[in-house]
Amino acid sequence: LFCKLWLLSITVTYVNDADYRNDDTLRYTKHRHVNHIVSTVLLIQSLSNSKASKSCPDGCGWTLVASVHENNIYGKCTLGDRWTSQQPLSARRGWQLGATADDYKNPGYYDIKAQDMSVWHIPNNKPMKDWNPTAILRYHTETRFLSQYGGNLYELFHRYPVKYNAGAPLINNGPSIPIVYDHGDKQTTKAFYGPYPQREFEPGFISFRAINWEWAAMAICSGTKPKGGQVDAYCIGGGCGDFTSFAWNGYGTHKGWSASKDMLEAAVLLFYR
Repeated sequence: LFCKLWLLSITVTYVNDADYRNDDTLRYTKHRHVNHIVSTVLLIQSLSNSKASKSCPDGCGWTLVASVHENNIYGKCTLGDRWTSQQPLSARRGWQLGATADDYKNPGYYDIKAQDMSVWHIPNNKPMKDWNPTAILRYHTETRFLSQYGGNLYELFHRYPVKYNAGAPLINNGPSIPIVYDHGDKQTTKAFYGPYPQREFEPGFISFRAINWEWAAMAICSGTKPKGGQVDAYCIGGGCGDFTSFAWNGYGTHKGWSASKDMLEAAVLLFYR
């Protein structure tokens, strides 16, 4: 799958009704429902996919709404941990061209009514032009699951709040949604994590509000469905850290509970459609 980034200069509220065009500058537009300037919305237009329809090939219409980036694996509840526990996030967190260098949310995260998600794992600090060729993992959903949970992650996490003592491991976890791989597969997904976490999850899913044995909640399990309670070793966005226990047995050692360096040093970009 080859994708090209396109820039769109419209309000995120009407993203599905507008035409996109190629542009090499980042422009800005007023959002109709909040009185501040909103960063231009990013779309990804697929150039070729034999399985997709001609009217909207796979990759068409994806809108970047958020990213999760670990700036300091040893910092807990520090300034860079913007997805942690109950810490609030503003509607203008970060900006798109820096989405691989900091945690990021735009108003579309809250406002767009979407059906599916795409997730890209991109090495930290990569410029936008290098996102596609350097991605270590890319996948999307096709079940229209977001429409069952309010149309976006903001509404989904209202139903499944990412907070301490939200419930018991496995019993009170949020939904796990099957994924379709655009780059990578179940085997490569599994290999990015440590040998102990590999025993605890089933690859080929994206999961939400996973709870560990200490009853702390993680927001997203990217590419995985938990089968145990040590979710902080392979899920992100909770437990007072973006990648809470990815370095439990050393930074990038890929031993014990520790994830590989490739996974640890990659930002997770979230798209809606």
